[in-house]
Amino acid sequence: MNTATLLISCPDRKGLSAAIANFLFTYNANIVHSDQHQDISENLFLMRVEWDLTDFTLDMAAFSAAFQPIADRFQMQWKVALSARRPKMAILVSRYDHCLVDLLHRHQSGELHCDIPLIISNHEDCRALADFYGIPYHVIDVPRDGKAQAEAAQRQLLEEHGVDLIVLARYMQVLSHDFTARYPQRVINIHHSFLPAFDGAKPYHRAFARGVKLIGATSHYVTEVLDDGPIIEQDVIRISHRDDVEELIRKGRDLEKMVLARAVKWHLEHRVLVYSNKTVIFA
Repeated sequence: MNTATLLISCPDRKGLSAAIANFLFTYNANIVHSDQHQDISENLFLMRVEWDLTDFTLDMAAFSAAFQPIADRFQMQWKVALSARRPKMAILVSRYDHCLVDLLHRHQSGELHCDIPLIISNHEDCRALADFYGIPYHVIDVPRDGKAQAEAAQRQLLEEHGVDLIVLARYMQVLSHDFTARYPQRVINIHHSFLPAFDGAKPYHRAFARGVKLIGATSHYVTEVLDDGPIIEQDVIRISHRDDVEELIRKGRDLEKMVLARAVKWHLEHRVLVYSNKTVIFA
């Protein structure tokens, strides 16, 4: 189905849903999905509406000009996306390959609606996987005294390929503020802990030392504050006193794959709205 998706956030007030529905009806839209959320504490209205473009009489090139008066009236922040456009997604990875394998398989099977023009790594370890899937693999070393130069080389590749989304599939480097500021809400990370617990390095080792009974994984947008960006998806699994650190790592990897894949899929399908360092997921 050829569709368009409209994402909206604005101050909550009466008439919002009606105004949006009437606008789309004016141009013969067939709405196939519509969902909304009101945050009473912040007086905020958030909405996702998707419609079939088959009989839609408004040229999408003219959509912005036609919709802007309504957006101005209700003080909306909004964007519209077309299903016909395939976003370009870059994957950054280090040595652990489990999330990369999962994303590449899901992409090949058609589950992830995007193109993957390149994979960037600071190690050679995953090159064979990239070659198997026919995706260019670029190794950029990240020495301690050369991080800025490495990120500049990464940015150049990302810009050359017109990348829309960057996925950190267990990329074991902390991105600088300058890097993340260039891609707001366009960098998704998987952290191997149920944030905010055990942020930073070696969370499985710290969870084992603390004797927790649940471990988790968290996928979030990357911001300048480490492991503090808006959370998109989380999941947990029960563990016991019989599990050593290696068993925690093994069990956690299954969670990491699933949690990251869900977050990436929802982002690509324009189901995520961010506000106040939180997210609404129209899943």
